[in-house]
Amino acid sequence: MIEKRNFYIDGTWVTPSAANDFEVINPSTEEPCAVISLGAQADTDAAVAAAKAALPGWMATPVEDRIALVEKLIGIYQSRSEDLAQAMSLEMGAPIDMARTQQSGAGMYHLANFVRAAKAFQFDRPLGDHAPNDRIIYEAVGVAALITPWNWPMNQVTLKVGAAAIAGCAMVLKPSEQSPLNAMIFAEMMDEAGFPAGVFNLVNGDGVGVGSQLSAHPDVDMVSFTGSTRAGTAISKSAADSLKKVHLELGGKGANVVFADADEKAVKRGVLHMMNNTGQSCNAPSRMLVQRPIYDQAVETAAEVASMVSVGSAQEEGRHIGPVVNELQWNKIQDLIQKGIDEGARLVTGGTGRPEGLNKGYYVRPTVFADANNQMTVAREEIFGPVLTMIPFDTEEEAVEIANDTPYGLTNYVQTQDGARANRMARVLRSGMVEMNGQSRSAGSPFGGMKQSGNGREGGLWGLEDFLEVKAVGGWAAE
Repeated sequence: MIEKRNFYIDGTWVTPSAANDFEVINPSTEEPCAVISLGAQADTDAAVAAAKAALPGWMATPVEDRIALVEKLIGIYQSRSEDLAQAMSLEMGAPIDMARTQQSGAGMYHLANFVRAAKAFQFDRPLGDHAPNDRIIYEAVGVAALITPWNWPMNQVTLKVGAAAIAGCAMVLKPSEQSPLNAMIFAEMMDEAGFPAGVFNLVNGDGVGVGSQLSAHPDVDMVSFTGSTRAGTAISKSAADSLKKVHLELGGKGANVVFADADEKAVKRGVLHMMNNTGQSCNAPSRMLVQRPIYDQAVETAAEVASMVSVGSAQEEGRHIGPVVNELQWNKIQDLIQKGIDEGARLVTGGTGRPEGLNKGYYVRPTVFADANNQMTVAREEIFGPVLTMIPFDTEEEAVEIANDTPYGLTNYVQTQDGARANRMARVLRSGMVEMNGQSRSAGSPFGGMKQSGNGREGGLWGLEDFLEVKAVGGWAAE
């Protein structure tokens, strides 16, 4: 059992103001793996006060020096990557090989992309040739509250901290109480890199406690939140009283539109993408829309592929999926699978209960529903587990209508060998991101959504801009 109770505030590890212990559960075993303390109002106030005091000096630090500190952080991150992977595997159930490559690797990737983007970004620039005495200055939003989820912990921590640090914001990080250990390792890394006291602060807590306190705090200028749409709505309402800037990266119910001319690996690729991270990704392709001429074969292929996805302990090496994060999520997923059965979707593989041979741990059977329609619960709600819903369609127009008929708008996927059709689909699908034929978005591409999937963008240039204010200056004097 790991016991870490301290918070990182104003450049030092401090004892929480009140004893409010929380057990972190290893989802592979259902046993406690760590004890942390959840912060109280006094802890939140202390962290925000430290950030507020550090802000003027950090904003005045030349951007080249801020970038250099992030570059130093990247080297330290690399040396601690195994520690991060072990922590995430233990606390949120990412299989250790996947934790090493995807979970831990994501942080290095994002930090490097921020450095690249920042070096090419003009933080101070003329308005244009037509206005020689006008200047545009990009400066930090101010004190930023960063609230991160449990499903891709380092991915989200680095997307927020890297951008905020380079932009000149001082910050308070509240990681998910379900996966706090990796964030505390990250705080050690920030300390080792030499960020000035108060620029980065960490307070553990839950959403009702520290999360709500940060959202409503009068000295917080911005909230950057990744998590559920429900929580994002509550944060927006709380932040409205002080007109904070609010950045939200929320849920999704992505459509993977497979046309009859899709490549032969398209269905298999879509199923495996859905099962990655045990389906616990907001951009998962959870609705597979298949054109009717290949629909029956696609269902057969999807069932075969999903039935061969192995499930096991996150601490074991190998290519398998692990458990979902906790009992609450496990129960929710079971209820939704049963709902799919009750509403008439055809269960072609998987179902309720644990996989065979696993009687402990929050393991879910890789599940595929066929013959669904877009009004069924399994096609409407974000399940956040290894559950794929397949829906047939006839025409391109019908596919667009089904794909867009959702309150979410994060990521959609298109599988076709017709380039003109792929481009048409990209233009009409209502989502912040569209990926085609298994081609991932490139380094520095912005991540974010429309509608109830949130606002703002993370990563690269757009991620930096979200933490910056634009100041227009007239009458700029030559120096």
